[in-house]
Amino acid sequence: PRLERADVPMTGAPGRVVEEDLRAGDRTFRVTCLSMGNPHCVTYVDDVAAFPVERYGPLLETHAVFPRRANIEFVQVVGRGEVIQRTWERGAGETWACGTGASAVGVAGVLTGRTDRDVTVHLRGGDLRIRWAPEGHVFKTGPAVVVFDGEWPTGR
Repeated sequence: PRLERADVPMTGAPGRVVEEDLRAGDRTFRVTCLSMGNPHCVTYVDDVAAFPVERYGPLLETHAVFPRRANIEFVQVVGRGEVIQRTWERGAGETWACGTGASAVGVAGVLTGRTDRDVTVHLRGGDLRIRWAPEGHVFKTGPAVVVFDGEWPTGR
C-alpha cells in the first residue's frame, strides 16, 4: 500500500489520510485513503447492508479532492478479524467483489485501530482473507470462480 496523500492521489496538505472528514452531499464521512496501485477511500458505517451506497458512492468517487476519482469502500466492522464491505468502483458503480478494495480495507482497519492485521472481508461476491504483514506486503487469499465462458468469432 502507498499511504501518502499524493500517492492516492488526493489534493491537500502532504501526509497520510486517516480518519479525515470529507463532506459529500448532506453527510460528512470519516475517510481513510490509500493506493493499492489504484485509489481507494474507505469509510465505516453501522449497517452496510442498509447503507445507500448508490447515493453516496458517486458523490465520493467524483469528489473534487480525488483528481482521478476513487474507488469507495463502505465497511461495517463485525469484530477485530471480520468486516463486511460494499464497493463503489470508479467508472463502474457498485461491484460485488474488489480485491484491491478488500486489501485497502485490511490496511485501513489497522491504520484506524479497528481490526487486526489478519481479517476476513465479506463481499457480496464471496469472502477474502487479507493479511497486512508487518514488513508492509498485503496478502490476499480467496476463491477463483469462472463467471463467464464464451468464444470469440474468428475470420472476420
